[in-house]
This record gives sequence, structure tokens and C-alpha cells, in this order.
Amino acid sequence: MKQNNFYLDKNTFSKLNPSTDQHKKFTSLSGEPVNQFYTRDDIKYIDYQKDISNPGEFPFTRGIHKSGYRGKIWTMRQFAGFGTPEDTNKRFHYLLEHGQTGISIAYDLPTLMGWDADAKESEGEVGICGVSVSSLLDMEILLDKIPLDAVSTSMTINSPAAIIFAFYLAVAKKKGIDFSKLRGTLQNDILKEYIAQKEYIFPPKPSMRIITDMIEYCTNEVKQWNPVSVSGYHIREAGSTAVQELAFTLADGFAYIEACIERGMDIDSFAPRISFFFNSHLDFFEEIAKFRAARKIYAKRMKEKYGAKNPRSWWLRFHTQTAGCSLTAQQPENNIIRTAFQALAGVLGGTQSLHTNSMDETLALPGEKAVKIALRTQQLIAYETEVINTVDPLGGSYYVEALTKRMEEQAEEIFKQIDLYGGVIEAIEAGYFQKEISDAAYRYQMALERNEKIIVGVNEFIEEEEKIDIPILQISPQVEILQKKRLAELKQSRNQQNVVESLKKISGAITDQKNLMPVLVKASENYVTLGEMVEELKKHFGTYKEIIVF
Repeated sequence: MKQNNFYLDKNTFSKLNPSTDQHKKFTSLSGEPVNQFYTRDDIKYIDYQKDISNPGEFPFTRGIHKSGYRGKIWTMRQFAGFGTPEDTNKRFHYLLEHGQTGISIAYDLPTLMGWDADAKESEGEVGICGVSVSSLLDMEILLDKIPLDAVSTSMTINSPAAIIFAFYLAVAKKKGIDFSKLRGTLQNDILKEYIAQKEYIFPPKPSMRIITDMIEYCTNEVKQWNPVSVSGYHIREAGSTAVQELAFTLADGFAYIEACIERGMDIDSFAPRISFFFNSHLDFFEEIAKFRAARKIYAKRMKEKYGAKNPRSWWLRFHTQTAGCSLTAQQPENNIIRTAFQALAGVLGGTQSLHTNSMDETLALPGEKAVKIALRTQQLIAYETEVINTVDPLGGSYYVEALTKRMEEQAEEIFKQIDLYGGVIEAIEAGYFQKEISDAAYRYQMALERNEKIIVGVNEFIEEEEKIDIPILQISPQVEILQKKRLAELKQSRNQQNVVESLKKISGAITDQKNLMPVLVKASENYVTLGEMVEELKKHFGTYKEIIVF
């Protein structure tokens, strides 16, 4: 049969008709078995008041706010960063002019690793996968004419997060903005770096000391800022299952909470500012159940194990990003559709903030048109689908409630495994997380190769002579030249004595066990570079080398 010049042969038609497919395994994306249908018998052991309750009520399975999105629509973010600070500043203004309500900064690899643009390790990578920031001067240009007291800022930075945050605070001081008015989030989740993303510098224990310093400092000085966004996103991107992402992420979060308690901090003084960051993949119901289970587990632990009294300490607040690992270079326009489904799952799961990936991100950094489509996807969900009219509309579904409960139970089993190692850091050092993710990724790849799971355009519905006609954003080699030149000029013009004194004070704060943030902010104001501060920290903390897991 033919229609609109698109021919469906017999084999293709058979694959499109589920009743003729005798080989499909009906499992979730994570490989969990799925019943043909669900009934009240599948949820008979669930107590509504104890396990689910109403939106805005403990254990917050249905959402932390009674009014849901009727009260406030999620913050719409688009991750942006490339080339020079000037380039990215222009993109931020473009996004804000088109309705984005917060900025999210992506840094290049040298910045993520704590290298200045002129370091030998940075060669060929400056500005390629994010914006290049080596000093306060770069940050000043990056944030030029951005109203920091009116716009929420998210920064994806981990190992050198304390230094990059110090640059940000120094810019705010120069603009005359009181720290109490700053709103935003640092990813600053070093534990998931050891587990999945591998952009670490220092060993786990000194890294935990730095993060605890930052949480303590923000609690006292930058009260509206989220100092840590505990990130399952990269764990999922590395190949974990949904329940592994859920459990590993929450375990990391609990490790940060315990470190702060050990420091002597009152849990209700800092817990309300701890946020989370999850992946939204393509198994629609599994993702929604994951978000619901996460809220419930977190609330119960915070109240019953850690003794938090403030209900806001029980709230799991989270940002969601659609799954980068699900994007395909083949038929990239399909990524628009994938992203829409994933974004809708995040919304139905109750996210507080959302980033939608652009269709061309598997090929390069996103172009302006692709970014606009990704932002419009969120706006269409918010303003045309009417899904914001009621809170947790899938609550009560036999399938969703049974799946939520199962994911909670499976996560609790994983927590027990982590406890057997002695905690998160010990499990990292033993290679537990790395092996679990590796095994899960292998199982999924095998399912794809056996065609038990289908990726449209990749292992089925392939176009043999595909032509990709999407403009690709390319970063000029001039970016590296310009950034090195700017850095050289800065080093010539700054007060060198102030630089030397700033580095001594950083060293002294480490030795004296004082909070590092005040001296890092002062060093930033004296134009000490990112690389110089990192090298000073390395003298005391050393660097980390992980064990190899096969």
C-alpha cells in the first residue's frame, strides 16, 4: 500500500502491528517485567494515607505543593554555553528574550577540570563543549547585563564548583547585589563524578570537605541558593536503569546530609536548600513512577531517620533534563518527538524545573533554531496540553501506583547493598557503582542488538540514504586564541602581590580547617585564576585515581 509516496512493505507493516510481533518482550526500558494489565489486586497492599496521600501532604508522593502547577509553572531552562564568554552572553539574552525564565551555564572541559585556557591540557578544547571561564574577568563578561537579582542561575560545575561560584559571587558584589537576593543552583555533586561522569580532581574525602564548606557558607550567606543539586542525570546517561538512578542519587544526597550533620549543622538549617537533578528517559510511566517514588523515599528518610522537623526539609525538589543518551544522529528530527514525551513525563512527575534537549545535540552544540524548538516544546506543554490543570493526574492508576511502590522497594534493597560496603564513599572506592552501571548498560545494548528494544531509525525503520540537513554550530579555533590572549593580558595587569597573598590565605584556610569560601571569593576579586586556585588545593588534597572495573 502507498500513501503520500511513503511505501510500507509487508515486513514493515508487520512490525507496526503489535498483534503480529511474536518476539517482543514486554518489559520496561530498564528490563523490568510489565503485566498485560493491572487491577486493584496489584495495589491492595498500598495504604493511601501512608504511601500516597494528597498533593502537598507527607510523604509527598503526589507532589510537594498542594496546588501543583496552578500555583507556579516549572522554571523553563535551556542549558547554554559555548565559545567565548561574549558568545554565551549573547545566547543567554536570546533565550531570555524568547521566554526562558532562568539561565543554565554549561562550561567547557578545561573549566570543568580546573584548567585555565592557557594550560597544555586545554589545547584544542577551549570553548568547544561549553563556555571558557578562567577568571573573574571571564565571568564578568559572561554575565554582562544579566540581572542576577531577578534571574535564577543554574551552573553545571562540580570539582571546581567552589571557585566558579566564588567568581559568580564576586560579580554580584561588583554589581552591588546583596547575596540574599541571589537565586540559583550549583550542580556541585562530586560523588556522581566518581560514579559516572569522571570529571573529578581531588579524592572523595577532601572533596566532601569542600562541598560541606559550601553548604555551610550558603546556609549563612546566600540563603536562597541551592549549593548542591544531587544528580542522577549523569548516572542514567552512563547506562544505569531507572531504579539505579533513583537509588544511587538518593544515596549520594543522604551522604551529603550526613556530612553536614557531622559538621555540627542543624539539619533544618540546610536541608531545604538541597535539590536534585534527574533524567527523564523514554519509558513514560517508569519515569513518572521514579519521580513519585523519589519524593516518598526522601521525605520518609528526612523525617524518620534524620529527624528533620521543618516540612520543607522533607521536600524533594528537583530539576529534570530530557535524556541526552536517547538522542540519535540518525533521523535527528525524531529527537524533537522524543524530547516532547520525556518532557511531558517530567511534568506529570511533578518537576520544579525543566531543560529540554535540542534535536541536534548528538551532532554538536545546539544551534539557535534547535534551541528555540526545544523551548517551545516546554511552552506547548505548559500552555496548550492542559496537563497543568490538576495535580498528579496519573495518581491512582493501578499501573503507576504499583510501579511507584516497586521502585521504592527496589531502591531500599540497593541502599542495603551500599550500607554493606560501609557507605557511599567506600562503595565508590570498591567499584560497586561503576560495575552495576556497566552491567546494566551491557544488558540494554544486548537487548538492542537482539531487537528486543527498538530505537526508531537506528535498529529499525532505517533510511539507507539519509541526508541530514541541519545547520551545525561550529566553534572557531579563534576562540582558544582569544581566550589565551585575554588571560595573558589579565596576568600582566593584575596586582601580583595580591595574587600571592590570596594563595597563601587559601593554603592557611585548608590547614586551619576554616571555611574555604570567604578566601576563594577574595582570591577571585584579586583575579587569581581558576587553575592557580586548583593547583593550590592540589598541594594539600592531592588528586584521585580510581580503580579499574571490568
